[in-house]
Amino acid sequence: MAPVEKKRKTAPTNDSFARSRNPPTKENESRPAKRPRQEEGQRNGSARTKISQVREEEAAFPRGGASLLTPLEHKQIQIEATQDVLFEQQGKSRRPDADGEDVDMDGPTAKKAKSKGKGKKTGKEPGPEEPSVKIESLSYKRIVPGSIILGQVCQITDHDIALALPNNLTGYVPITSISDKITERIEEIAAAEELDDDEQNAPKDIELAKLFSIGQYLRAYVVSTSDDATTPSSVKTKRHIELSLRPQQANNALSAQNIVPHSMVMASVVSVEDHGLIMDIGINDTNVRGFMSSKEIPHGAEISSIEEGTVFLCMVTGLSSSGKIIKLSADMQKVANPKKLSYLTEGPTVDAFLPGTAVELLVADITSRGIAGKVMGMVDVTADMVHSSAGPSGKDLEKKYKLGSKIRARIICTFPAADPPKLGISVLDHVMALTPQQALEDGNKKLPLDVLPLSTVVESVTVRKVESALGLFVDVGVKGVPGFVHISRVKDGKIETLSETSGPYKVGSAHRGRVIGYNPIDGTYLLSLELSIIEQPFLRIEDLTIGEVVKGKVEKIIVNAGGVGGLLVNLAEGITGLVPEIHMADVKLLHPEKKFKEGMAVTARVLSTDPNKRQIRLSLKKSLVNSEAPPFLAYEDIAIGMQGPGTIINILPTGAVVQFYGMVRGFLPVAEMSEAYIQDPSQHFRVGQVVNVHVLKVDPEAKKLVVSCKDPSAFGLAQQTALKQLEVGQIVSALVTEKSDDDVSVEIEGTGLRAVLSAVHLTDGSSSKNASALKKIRVGQTLKDLAVLEKLESKRLIVLTNKPSLVKEAKGNTLLRSFEDVRENKVVRGFVKNVTLTAVFVQFGGALVGLLPRSKLPEDIASLPDFGMKKFQPIEVKIISMNHERRTFVLSMVDGKQGSQLSTSDATEDTQEVINPVDDTLFSINDLAIGRLTKARVSSVKQTQINVQLADNVQGRIDVSQVFDSWDQITDKKQPLKGFSSKQVIDVCVIGTHDARNHRFLPITHRAGKSLVFELSAKPSDQDDKLQEPLTLDKVKVGSSWIAYVNNMTDACAWVNLSPNVRGRINAFDMSDDVSVLKDLENNFPVGSAIRVRVADVDVSKNRLDLTARSTEASERLTLQTLSKGMVLPGKVTKINERQIIVHLSDEVCGVVYLTDMADDFAQADPTKYSKNDIVRACVIGVDVPNKRVRLSTRPSRVLNSSLAVQDPELSSITDVKLNDIVRGFVKAVTDKGLFVNLGGDLTGYARVSDLSDSYIKDWKSEFQVDQLVKGKVTTIDSRQNHIQISLKSSVLDKDYVAPLKFDDLEVGQIVTGKIRKVEDFGVFIVIDNSSNVSGLCHQSEMAEKRVNNVKKLYDEGDSVKAVVLKLDAERKRISFGLKASYFEDGVDESEGDDDDMSDGQGAKLVGSDEEDEEDVDQSSDDEAGGIDLEDVESIDDENERNFDEQLDVVMADVEETSDVPALNAGGFDWSGNTLDRVDDLSDASSDAENADEKPKKKKRRKAEIKIDRTGDLDAHGPQSVGDFERLLLGQPDSSNLWIEYMAFQMQVGELSKARDVAERAIKTINIREETEKMNVWIALLNLENAYGSDETVEEVFKRACQYNDPQEIHERLASIYIQSNKHEKADQLFQTIIKKFSQSPTVWYNYAHFLQTSQSDPDRARALLPRATQSLPPHTHLNLTLKFAALEFHSEAGSPERGRTMFEGLLSTFPKRLDIWNQLLDLEIQQGDKDIIRGVFERVVKTKGLKPKGAKAWFKRWSEWETENGDAKSQERIKAKAEEWVKAATQKKASGAGDNE
Repeated sequence: MAPVEKKRKTAPTNDSFARSRNPPTKENESRPAKRPRQEEGQRNGSARTKISQVREEEAAFPRGGASLLTPLEHKQIQIEATQDVLFEQQGKSRRPDADGEDVDMDGPTAKKAKSKGKGKKTGKEPGPEEPSVKIESLSYKRIVPGSIILGQVCQITDHDIALALPNNLTGYVPITSISDKITERIEEIAAAEELDDDEQNAPKDIELAKLFSIGQYLRAYVVSTSDDATTPSSVKTKRHIELSLRPQQANNALSAQNIVPHSMVMASVVSVEDHGLIMDIGINDTNVRGFMSSKEIPHGAEISSIEEGTVFLCMVTGLSSSGKIIKLSADMQKVANPKKLSYLTEGPTVDAFLPGTAVELLVADITSRGIAGKVMGMVDVTADMVHSSAGPSGKDLEKKYKLGSKIRARIICTFPAADPPKLGISVLDHVMALTPQQALEDGNKKLPLDVLPLSTVVESVTVRKVESALGLFVDVGVKGVPGFVHISRVKDGKIETLSETSGPYKVGSAHRGRVIGYNPIDGTYLLSLELSIIEQPFLRIEDLTIGEVVKGKVEKIIVNAGGVGGLLVNLAEGITGLVPEIHMADVKLLHPEKKFKEGMAVTARVLSTDPNKRQIRLSLKKSLVNSEAPPFLAYEDIAIGMQGPGTIINILPTGAVVQFYGMVRGFLPVAEMSEAYIQDPSQHFRVGQVVNVHVLKVDPEAKKLVVSCKDPSAFGLAQQTALKQLEVGQIVSALVTEKSDDDVSVEIEGTGLRAVLSAVHLTDGSSSKNASALKKIRVGQTLKDLAVLEKLESKRLIVLTNKPSLVKEAKGNTLLRSFEDVRENKVVRGFVKNVTLTAVFVQFGGALVGLLPRSKLPEDIASLPDFGMKKFQPIEVKIISMNHERRTFVLSMVDGKQGSQLSTSDATEDTQEVINPVDDTLFSINDLAIGRLTKARVSSVKQTQINVQLADNVQGRIDVSQVFDSWDQITDKKQPLKGFSSKQVIDVCVIGTHDARNHRFLPITHRAGKSLVFELSAKPSDQDDKLQEPLTLDKVKVGSSWIAYVNNMTDACAWVNLSPNVRGRINAFDMSDDVSVLKDLENNFPVGSAIRVRVADVDVSKNRLDLTARSTEASERLTLQTLSKGMVLPGKVTKINERQIIVHLSDEVCGVVYLTDMADDFAQADPTKYSKNDIVRACVIGVDVPNKRVRLSTRPSRVLNSSLAVQDPELSSITDVKLNDIVRGFVKAVTDKGLFVNLGGDLTGYARVSDLSDSYIKDWKSEFQVDQLVKGKVTTIDSRQNHIQISLKSSVLDKDYVAPLKFDDLEVGQIVTGKIRKVEDFGVFIVIDNSSNVSGLCHQSEMAEKRVNNVKKLYDEGDSVKAVVLKLDAERKRISFGLKASYFEDGVDESEGDDDDMSDGQGAKLVGSDEEDEEDVDQSSDDEAGGIDLEDVESIDDENERNFDEQLDVVMADVEETSDVPALNAGGFDWSGNTLDRVDDLSDASSDAENADEKPKKKKRRKAEIKIDRTGDLDAHGPQSVGDFERLLLGQPDSSNLWIEYMAFQMQVGELSKARDVAERAIKTINIREETEKMNVWIALLNLENAYGSDETVEEVFKRACQYNDPQEIHERLASIYIQSNKHEKADQLFQTIIKKFSQSPTVWYNYAHFLQTSQSDPDRARALLPRATQSLPPHTHLNLTLKFAALEFHSEAGSPERGRTMFEGLLSTFPKRLDIWNQLLDLEIQQGDKDIIRGVFERVVKTKGLKPKGAKAWFKRWSEWETENGDAKSQERIKAKAEEWVKAATQKKASGAGDNE
């Protein structure tokens, strides 16, 4: 059987993990998540070994209830895991593939790099250019907690607000995450509710609709991302993004130091003051607060309506001089005005670049997918396809933008997981202006959803651009707003590919579509072209109309404690409504479950909808469904006398409450229930009963409705006669029958007619007088002298009035009753019905209304608000004109009332007197004119100004630039104002006024504001009568010299003042010629210090002034054209990586310093010694103007003194290199053919593999890495091709080099050292050290004095030995060695001096010998004795699983029995760390023993060098010992493959307990993020216990695995293990547990059925699973599962194809037009091979009614292809005839249909 099929994943976390296991492709990287589709098939394949592991291509299962990790933690783990994979190896985003090429891991947006291993010249590649930034769109998987995103309010509910985020995402802000003030208010409300406070004392409720507005832009902080658990099971799980607006989070990482003007911050209102708002910006410094002036609040808002806790996205407009007050503005018409965009001009840190801030970026890359660039050279930014307008507009970005150009954009998001950091930006117009997107309709701007609402079907959707892996950008006919169709929404079913030039969806093609969404921040409609979506009646709850009759299917019967509590009815995909119990039928059902079945079609009427709560209430009552009466939907639409059905929901002693539609409820008084008397309503009516009522009274404002069940036509003859006889204006008396807060119900005496007397008609006075009169009225009282004001016979409504003015008119018969009573110039009395901006409407009797224009009002009241009038106020007017056709008339009050004249008096201008002036000649402020010489007293001295007082009530300031005339007058350049002191009186000249709020210089004419501050000058040159004109920017010329004073210092520049109103900037490296000064600008140039500067550039239009403090020669504006080789310039380090640093020389010029240009000694070339923002001296050594590249050098010989010693000379061209030169360089690339070495500049040397080493290196690539310093000798120079070949061989470089031994160098009797290459039963093969791979054989008989029975026990491959040459065969090049101890006795006496007894030894075996000095007697003795060098114990390849104690006894038989040499640990690495202690002890003991009989040495001999290269063996043969595994695991601790191989290795040697220990170590060691790797180890451990353990151990491991992993996946994996190990009974038991525990997963049912059919051959049990599955699973899964069970009948040997056909027939009877089901049946029949049945299937589909032409074409094509392969010519002709016949019939049917329509 195939492994258990995995369930489909819908959770985002697991999707992300599934994607992370597969290399990203263009399709899956760029596509958003699609709707779940039917799984295409079961994965095949089974594990080959006992220990299985999770395959890389297998998808993970969604996490179950036993998971210990939250979805948020899963997301964080996924992000970090993806980073580890993508940016492994020092954060690089590229990795070599099998062909040696570099493959970009970032998906389709990055370009594939060229191969570096093909020998192509790489030296001319652009140096300064960094790796291209990947252009990514914001997506759910890239949003992590901590992300900050710009959003737009798109929905406001009672408890949260929804923010539209970029790229069709939506986040939600709960009410508790808005601001601290709001949270405090919520706590107060909760506390008040607990205490049951009175309503008067209770805190005010929070209405989010008053705090926010739709379309408002806000910056939000991502708190968490998870799946929406509230989503019904039948609907795809929604991904939920929780956001926070709290300034502490939305202004994440902001501090007082990095808040700069023009940056955007989130601020909450702390308090509302008269002059503005105190704001909290959420930084740690509590002394820093924001302030927003009343003029800077959002446009159109009133400061009085702003509540505490409200948050705004604000722009920083300035800071106070102390930096404690941050000035803010939330008026987007000012801060985001496209014509004068305020963008960030300085960025002290990266934290200043937050979403919402406008920036200027340098375009670095333009692709079809967007724009990439840099802001201020600090931060990478990208604009994706949508926000670069490439997709929606279809424009070519390369034509619109140019590389290297500067454009302005607005930051919209951050990518915290990106490395290096980057930001998302938008250049869309509405985002730049921070306004909602506008659509044009008939020349008018409207909101897009007003022009094209959601769910609208668009008849013509034109394709404008095609993105094959993403979707279609379309035109929906709305100017200014594009549309987008995701690839999953192009058509029903799967679409393979999209093409711009061919296919049905090519550019220019038109289709029918439907609007399914709109993202206001993207400014894009989202559409679907799927026919199922277009034909679907409802897409969302908002599409349902209350009162509408709809059709649906019963989805579920709700059962509660009392029985059936209601029904769930599915109306459309994802839309389900509730039918309450009382609305299931007109009568009470005793057994509703018998009437309603799941899947039953029903017709219902919509009672109410609540989109916020996703709720729909339906009614199945026939009396409501079939009613044709207009439904009562809103109080405003209900008129008196309207009739309609309602449902009684509550019965009271005084009446009943009747529910209509929506929130409309009415009261049915007991008196109106019947014509007969009713004492107890509950005896005659029941809850749920439908009653037909008509409206008696309605009050839309109070939302009150009174209805009656009485027959409105049953109006007595006497009443009808009385109503006809009653006239408007008639004076009547009435009896009060009912009284409410707003009116009085009366019965007119003598007629029995009911009438209404409104409270506003009780008096002519104010509302308070009316209320007082209403209180005096009581039920049963008789009111006299009432006038009939209005009579509506159709509604039997009579309105009375008690206003004395109207009653008097009625008694005098002068009250207007109808239009016939209207006469021109007649003065009449009425009352105000309504007041507008232009007129007053006056009502008279009989609902007669006249118009009183504003122009006809007296002047004294025309200017008053509402003209000084109130509704229902009595008024006397004169009729001045009539229109008989329209039956209208115009009124005037001019003659009706004499207006009073307002008393007017000319305002005299106050002249403010000065108090205690310093200058006695001053008397008033008017005396302080420009040029006035006066005196002032110093009140305080600041760094940049002197604050003075001209009088006690007049203040002034002297800017530091207005104190000195020349440079020589400044004694202290760092503190120019040090010479002034408080109370000092100085002479000053008035030059203007100072705007303290905006820190601006103003002319003297601007005398506004409460605090007037005069701008003064203390310059000696201004102390005469000739006043100099104030300096302005247009008077500043390039090249002129000035004295500037530092006003502010940043990392990039210094801001200085030339005068109070002229400000400029100096680049940091233009502050001085002395580079040492530039390293500490703040201390060397404090605020207020004076600098002599020259003007470098002036731009008056942009108000920009660039200055320099460098000498004339050095301060020329640096451009690529002015740069020349040899120039030594200061620069600032802006970026550092492993092989270069980027240095900025000016705003326009930056260069790169390569490793070869960093130092005169390459060994000291280290980029890490530099830090970002370091000021360095750099020499220009290369300028490439066309490509904008500058190459710099920081070599001391270049920037300090050319006479300094240079170890590695600078090589710039091939002419600098000579043959046989010894050169050094850095490895540039390691390829299969050799090394490419950067020698300097564009010079690259090539070293072939054969020139890398004299000795053979098995894995030579592991010896070299990029940027490694190597030394070589030039062997070949090709000037024409600019090729240099070098050799790294020691034989070439070293004059004293000793050549490797060759066969001819050997002599019989010569003693050599070597390594055992191969061990055979007859002997060992030895390779001589330091030889040209010379090897020979030591026969078994020459190994020891005694007979050696088992060679393999004595020696292993790789052992180091000392041997003597016994025989040389020159012809056959064969060598015979001897290892007997007796062969070395004479040699040792001769050469070493010491002779350890080896008579009983079995050869000379060297372990880990090294080339060491012979003076180390202890070491020499051990080596001579064939002992073990314990200092190299960790590098010995002796960790194979064998008895090491026995081996050491054999090898070291000559060592004394008292020796304490320990046995080597088979575990490889010593985890206890005790090895070194043993080494020290043993070394001391050995040393003492050797010194006891030490003899003077007369002769020294250099020992042969022994090199042990284990890495090659590991790569070639894999790990072969415990030590190999331990060494590999040190480098790859998270590799499950390595751990599982280690477990398998232990099992091969029979170590079950050690294999278990390895598994436990793996589970603890593997990083928690590597969830897949951990899962692999758990599955391996389950396999291990299943194969070698007991049932108890399997159960124990299984329970633990379920706790730490997805329980469903572990259950299914164990079942698969049981099946593969033929433990079918256990598998069967486990499957029974699975289908109970995970019954909501369709895959578990199918897997169990597959097991029963294939492994157990028990089809009856398998078939019995389907009914059980359909009862447990949601309805939308039934079809796919049934198809799988039917297919199983065909595939399984125990299955019945006939039964499968029957199952298909049942499905096709329900879905006869589903070609996908027909195709599946056809595929299965083709596999069966019965041609007659196959042809029958083809023919049945052709005869299906309603078959679409497109489907018919595909079906005939498949039929024709099948007949071509399996039929004959006759059958093929028959197919063509049938196709023609079908086309002809379809054409005729279409023609007849068109004729009928005509």
